[in-house]
Amino acid sequence: MAQKLFVGGIAFGTTSEGLREFFAQSGSVVSATVITDQFSGQSRGFGFVEMEAEDAQRAVQQLDGRELDGRKLKVEVAKPKAAGERTGRSDRSGGYGSRH
Repeated sequence: MAQKLFVGGIAFGTTSEGLREFFAQSGSVVSATVITDQFSGQSRGFGFVEMEAEDAQRAVQQLDGRELDGRKLKVEVAKPKAAGERTGRSDRSGGYGSRH
């Protein structure tokens, strides 16, 4: 079963493919994604890597604190989102609700 890892401290120039290649040294990578700003397209400095559970544990041990593209990475098992947790979307109402 695949396990998702949170990767923090990603350099702005690191691509999803570069992240995939870096994690491949610890095992088989199912997916690797650098999270980007939806408007500017620039990296937000973190991402997620999905690997088989055994490989994911090895990656945490081997890669946490290692450098990629000049930045030290923080690698940990991703925590599942709690129900009702913000998704980054806004209702754009400004908190005032509708006026009828």
